Amino acid sequence: MKISNPEDWTDQKTMDLRIRPFASKTRYGNGMKSIRTMQAALVATFVFLGVLSSAAQLPTSAPATSSTNQSPSLNSAQTPSLDTFNGSGAVDKLVPGVVQLSLLDAMDRGLKHNLGLLLSHQQSELARAQYHRQLSALLPNISGSGSESLNQINLAAFGIPLPAGLTSPVVGPFAIFDVHASMNETLLDFNAMNKVRAASENEKTAKLTIQDARELVVLVVGNEYLLTLASGARLDTAKAQLTTAQTIFQQTQDLKKAGVAAGIDVLRSQVQMQTQQQRVLAAQNQYEQQKMVLTRTIGMPVSQQFQLTDTVPYAPLTAMNFDEALARAFKQRPEYLAAESRLRAAELGVKAAKGEALPTVELNGQAGFLGSAPGSAEAIYNISAGVRIPIFQGGKVKADVGQAEVLVRQNRLQLENLRSRVEFEIRSALLDVKTSDDQVAVAKQQIDLAAEQLRESQDRYKAGVSGSLEVVQSQEAVASANDSYIQALYQNNVAKLTLVRALGEAEQRTRAFLGGK
Repeated sequence: MKISNPEDWTDQKTMDLRIRPFASKTRYGNGMKSIRTMQAALVATFVFLGVLSSAAQLPTSAPATSSTNQSPSLNSAQTPSLDTFNGSGAVDKLVPGVVQLSLLDAMDRGLKHNLGLLLSHQQSELARAQYHRQLSALLPNISGSGSESLNQINLAAFGIPLPAGLTSPVVGPFAIFDVHASMNETLLDFNAMNKVRAASENEKTAKLTIQDARELVVLVVGNEYLLTLASGARLDTAKAQLTTAQTIFQQTQDLKKAGVAAGIDVLRSQVQMQTQQQRVLAAQNQYEQQKMVLTRTIGMPVSQQFQLTDTVPYAPLTAMNFDEALARAFKQRPEYLAAESRLRAAELGVKAAKGEALPTVELNGQAGFLGSAPGSAEAIYNISAGVRIPIFQGGKVKADVGQAEVLVRQNRLQLENLRSRVEFEIRSALLDVKTSDDQVAVAKQQIDLAAEQLRESQDRYKAGVSGSLEVVQSQEAVASANDSYIQALYQNNVAKLTLVRALGEAEQRTRAFLGGK
């Protein structure tokens, strides 16, 4: 074995010591190259960020990143409450003198001024606005903007090393001028499409609600006009009875002076006369009150003086086939048609909710001018299209579908209830018309019999056969017979109005059902 000389070991160690400094320098040189490479990369990053900064001045569009529409919920139009049809949303100016008011004039005024009908028109305007709002989600949305800015930035604040050739990290000031127009359009969105269809059905519902409100106005105004006629008839009857009571009182006084009648007869006839005076005062008050109620319904000033020109009409109802009448009501009654339209809108709401889970397609674009100044700006544009596919929305779609299905079930139940109510109202109105026809006939006979009874009792009293009590009882019988006739006549006409309302033909057939007046 060859053993090395210790001196050689010394030389070897010395040589190693010389080599190590050289290796350290080599590693240092390699490190400097890495630093320069990193600096070059940072400079390139800075340039890239500068390009992005300039490009950021032009609004770019994300490819079809549509968000959920936070649009207000669709409200289905409902017929206003019956209380609103007793008022007026507009009032005519006071006219000097006495206005001659027919039943047809009163209905025309009601159709123009009645509060319930005016509110229904406002609901229709609201439904139309909701439809156009939902439609806007499927139409192009175009907007424009312009800006001009002066910028100066500090690169060191962003951690960007100072590039070669720059002595300060502060860059600027430099100007950016930008003016552009942006366009966004949804090409395919099942949620929005079904919302538009539902809004269209709601608008149709609102129009049908207006027709139903017109039917109610005819019913309410006709009822108030007939009530006013009835109040006037009661007042005339009370005045006539007062005249009769005064005549009997005068006759009783003459008979007492002649020694034929007793003092109790005079007193009894005087009490009856005062009773009739009280009835006249009460009837006068009721008549004036009812006239004011009528003016409130038709939009006439409460202080307006007017006179009713129509009398209480009466004509027997022609025969009507119930099955044909019911089928006609289901076909043309606005309230029932509106309920059907409301159900269709709710069903489209379910489809719209399910459409939230389906893909949507959008088209986006921008075009404008970008530069450091208006004179140096260059034309730029950007067009993009994309598809948005919902993956997970936290159960929102399921909840919306469930809510929409509840509305469908509610509207279906209401439709079935209305279907049964239409049949009930037609049957009930037919029964009321038939009963009131019979009551009118009986009341006419009762008036004739009561008048004959009064004449005979007066003759008996003059002849001294009976006392004044029999005359007073006959007067009460006449009053009762007249009141029964007035009430039966009113109920007969209201029953006819209710029947045409149940058929959905109130506005068209009111004249015929009121005896051709």
